[in-house]
Amino acid sequence: MTPEAREAATWLGPRLPWERIDAWVTLGSGWGPAIESWGEPAFSTPISAVPHFLSPVAEGHQGILSAFDLSGVRVVVSSGRTHLYEGHGVRPVVHGVRTAAALGARLVVLTNANGSLRADFAIGQPIVIRDHINATGVSPIEGAHFVDLTDAWSPRLRDLARALRPGLAEGVYCQLRGPHYNTAAEADWLRRVGGDMVGMSTVPEAIAAREAGLELFGLSTVTAIEGSPTAIDPSEVVAAAERTAAGLGDVLAEICRAAQP
Repeated sequence: MTPEAREAATWLGPRLPWERIDAWVTLGSGWGPAIESWGEPAFSTPISAVPHFLSPVAEGHQGILSAFDLSGVRVVVSSGRTHLYEGHGVRPVVHGVRTAAALGARLVVLTNANGSLRADFAIGQPIVIRDHINATGVSPIEGAHFVDLTDAWSPRLRDLARALRPGLAEGVYCQLRGPHYNTAAEADWLRRVGGDMVGMSTVPEAIAAREAGLELFGLSTVTAIEGSPTAIDPSEVVAAAERTAAGLGDVLAEICRAAQP
């Protein structure tokens, strides 16, 4: 646990309705509508007010930190994240996950938008993250601290998600650094090595979550088709994610409730 995470947790603890939490949710591009069905938060603040958190700069990231009581399960939601391409280094990217661990969380839920590498994935389709490929060349782990990422993405929670929403597909999420969208050759390379979708976030956070011993679940919305002759529009990426996220609030809530001890 970093000193920055301890400082953020110390700041948040007295302001939250509870000193410790059960789950942390990070909402990626366009995912804000997912929590609209959760009711009024018990607490909210601009993310940048919390020590060592940066204001999100990507479109579709609201920049709000909120707390919800879901049937006795204490959940903090970060509506937005920091990305590697912003140039601040990896520590700010994983600061939310490490703050979650410092607050006592047992579960982290990560959401994002992706470009599909598969012809059978459609725009607007939510995909459960089964595994990931780190194509950034970056890890948040410093020093000789070796973390096993076998089954990094919780099989238990993936099974629960499919039980809640039969027909949910699973896939391997690849992260490139960005902020440019990848070339056709890069997309073909990722397909060849086993990727199903590609984006610019999430993987360092996943690694940090497993380093901290947190259970991990992820949902990724298809917002573009890699290899399509249509240029990728960042605003349409957000709009597609928003349309999908609005119908997934119940799934995220039940996943969070699975953190109940």
